[in-house]
Amino acid sequence: MFRRTYLALTAAAVVSGTTAFAMDKKDIVDTAVEAGSFTTLVAAVQAAGLVDTLKGDGPFTVFAPTDEAFAALPEGTVEDLLKPENKDKLTAILTYHVVAGKVMSGDLSNDMMAETVQGGKVTIMTEGGVTVDGANVVTADIETSNGVIHVIDGVIMPK
Repeated sequence: MFRRTYLALTAAAVVSGTTAFAMDKKDIVDTAVEAGSFTTLVAAVQAAGLVDTLKGDGPFTVFAPTDEAFAALPEGTVEDLLKPENKDKLTAILTYHVVAGKVMSGDLSNDMMAETVQGGKVTIMTEGGVTVDGANVVTADIETSNGVIHVIDGVIMPK
């Protein structure tokens, strides 16, 4: 009797702990903010007015460039894109980094094409490491409450 009760309580604790963990996950925007290495991306998402979208239900897959990836762009590019008059161009670039649905690294295949929210297609390669339009995926499968983030080392541009 004691053993059966103990097992039932243990199972209940595991189930409730798993549920609590799932509920504690942050959305894509809050996860990026908390990471601390996406300040430029977060500023760009704010400037483009995409915060509410990326905090929405999703699911979304975001190929998230690091601050270093943005810093590697030609001097003045980020500052120019953040200007209000360039909001449409900024939005197009940012939405090119987003795929509808939750695409985990295990779902990828070599020479895969994925349609972005912007409307263009990114090419995903898996031989010798995973790349998205030539940018290396440096950290994959960061799960959030509304999708997944794959960290990339470059800013990819719509064709």
